[in-house]
Amino acid sequence: MSRGLNKVMIIGHLGRDPEMRYTPSGRPVATFSVATNRSWTTSDGERRKDTEWFNVVAWNKLAEICNQYLVKGQQVYIEGRLQSRRWEDSNGTKHTSVEVVANEMIMLGDRRSDEEIPDEEPVEDEFPF
Repeated sequence: MSRGLNKVMIIGHLGRDPEMRYTPSGRPVATFSVATNRSWTTSDGERRKDTEWFNVVAWNKLAEICNQYLVKGQQVYIEGRLQSRRWEDSNGTKHTSVEVVANEMIMLGDRRSDEEIPDEEPVEDEFPF
């Protein structure tokens, strides 16, 4: 029997404070964004930098913990799985969203003020892949 694997691990900084809400059945859910940076040097010696944003969703007790302790700018480790959602809005336009459904969160580094923009320096890669 063949098995699949859907696992994501990211380390980055929160782009906004978590937003907490509850489903109609009372399940807590928190959403927030995490920015990860990578940098590399091209074959021409030019330094490049790229920021990737991830939408993160946490459920139940983890949602409550994220809502209570995480703040914009804070460095965080998130582990979970990728989930894609598709929907159609009232105008008939189709949308797709990919998010990380978190099952583990570890707070890293110091808290940053709201004015600071996430800007970590990752380990330099020789090639951008």
